[in-house]
Amino acid sequence: MSEVEIVAIPNGQFAQNCYLVGDPKSREAVIIDPGEESARFLGELDRRGWRLSAIWLTHAHVDHVLGVADVHRATGAPIFLHPDDRPLYENFPRQGEWLGLRLNPLPAPDHALTHGERLQVGAGMFEVRHTPGHSPGSVSLVTPGVVFSGDALFAGSIGRTDLPGGDQRTLMASIARELLSLPDETRVLSGHGPETTIGLERRTNPFLTGPGALLA
Repeated sequence: MSEVEIVAIPNGQFAQNCYLVGDPKSREAVIIDPGEESARFLGELDRRGWRLSAIWLTHAHVDHVLGVADVHRATGAPIFLHPDDRPLYENFPRQGEWLGLRLNPLPAPDHALTHGERLQVGAGMFEVRHTPGHSPGSVSLVTPGVVFSGDALFAGSIGRTDLPGGDQRTLMASIARELLSLPDETRVLSGHGPETTIGLERRTNPFLTGPGALLA
């Protein structure tokens, strides 16, 4: 199992899941997908005495990056993003316009994530898996026993593919190749909704199994 502590923080009008991942020994932490309620995320870091070393983004849709500027400004933590989602990231204000929000440009990413790259927080090691389909640069982050799936795979569902850059066939191939290849007991911590496991989704997710399943 993972050697890190994981704190899930559902937040904001989009009911997005932000995650704090910290090493209890070193007190080093990262934040995955800082959404709308940045003050809550920063407050939880302070309460736990964790030092933020990085901002990891599974993708650049507006609901997953609303808190990036505030968290970056408060902590100086570098921003990690797959380059295929850089156009979405740079069009953050335009994404806001689609939703009736007035948003300022985000600080430039500091690090371009690559498939197979290894990331570290304290004693915890994570593998970056490129899982496009929901967006071109979507990634999932895998550590022993846990996968942060972003908006690729949910409990009982999959990511939508009707937004710019989405593609259903690509998403299904990503899920089959990079997520369903994980052990059944792997916890799936997604960008929205409750926790699930790879095995449960393999057996019961209507998009992955049964008549009319997209992977059938």
